[in-house]
Amino acid sequence: GTEGSTLMSYFSKNQIWALKPKITFSTLRDLECPVLQSNELQGKPEESCSTEELFEWLGAVLNQVSLDNKSSSFLSSYCCPQPSAVVEKAFLYTITGFIIPEKIIQLLEQLCCYFSEPKLAQWLTLTVHGFADSPVSWRESEHGFHKGGENLYNFVIFRNLEYWLQMAVGTNDDCPP
Repeated sequence: GTEGSTLMSYFSKNQIWALKPKITFSTLRDLECPVLQSNELQGKPEESCSTEELFEWLGAVLNQVSLDNKSSSFLSSYCCPQPSAVVEKAFLYTITGFIIPEKIIQLLEQLCCYFSEPKLAQWLTLTVHGFADSPVSWRESEHGFHKGGENLYNFVIFRNLEYWLQMAVGTNDDCPP
């Protein structure tokens, strides 16, 4: 109606426009991945990795950190937690932008459908990062973005459709309910 055209003229007059999320895709070859068991959150020596080990490894993969544990001109090194298995191909999709919760739920549902046909993958993951200065807060506390702004969650979905939900918030934030 007329309200919509008035609103659109305001946006165009002030050089404001809608941006679509940016989507990037990459294939990771011969990626060493932690071995996970859906019923072993703490992991078992020689059998599976813990949730914490996965979370750290996933951060390294998402940030394209070298996982070869070779020293060079840096002070530290990182390698995949053990036990691990080499995956010939892993796919990394990144969507950057403002994404509404309904779209995230839709993505999660589509990822669960991935296992409806026999697949080689044992698990997959969906990580959602909030903006550092996001107004998100839990309970009665302000979001402490001045101290780091961490707010993210990660679903690890297993072939049997069991899942882990990992959440991270800043040191000044309350944990989600």
